[in-house]
Amino acid sequence: MSSHSHVEGQLPHEPERATLEGRNKITGFWLFLGGETVLFGTLFAAYLTLRGQVMDGPTPNELFDFALVALATALLLTSSLTSVFALQAMHKHNVKGLMGWLIVTLLLGAAFLGLEIYEFNHYVHLGHTFAASAFSTSFYTLVGFHGAHVAFGLLWVILILLQLKKRGLNTTTAPKVYVFGMYWHFIDVVWVFIFTVVYLMGKVG
Repeated sequence: MSSHSHVEGQLPHEPERATLEGRNKITGFWLFLGGETVLFGTLFAAYLTLRGQVMDGPTPNELFDFALVALATALLLTSSLTSVFALQAMHKHNVKGLMGWLIVTLLLGAAFLGLEIYEFNHYVHLGHTFAASAFSTSFYTLVGFHGAHVAFGLLWVILILLQLKKRGLNTTTAPKVYVFGMYWHFIDVVWVFIFTVVYLMGKVG
């Protein structure tokens, strides 16, 4: 048995909390997510204030392709579940399983982002450009800001996969996986609010 696999076997059940640095990273990230919540809350408030100001452009009800949005939502929510499976694999010290589930999470997230880009492109062709109305500006700012967070998360998970491949699972890489999981769940929760406030309320009126 190599020394590397021996060390891996000695990892505690929750390697992300095994060091003070790891615990501090997790605590610090909770504070960061608090700031992000305030930021998204402001964008939601702006959207709710401006969503009725459509000028000559299409209304939310005329615009939104609900089937497309429902598919995108299913992809992102499933990716949240696969990120939980990744964390469970990490707690079993199953590096192969951890990386496998992170790759599935990455692919689902990329599919979601692809659908969102397609959706935006479709809306622009319908005359719903960023500057068309107060509604369109607030819509693209809120949903686009979330999309940028998804894109950042995809880049982040790629970097984590590269580190796991190079360095394996240890008390340095484990907190990074855990913090990514927190971030990804946060993105999913924000999307549930976007789905409800923007798309469902847009369709219902």
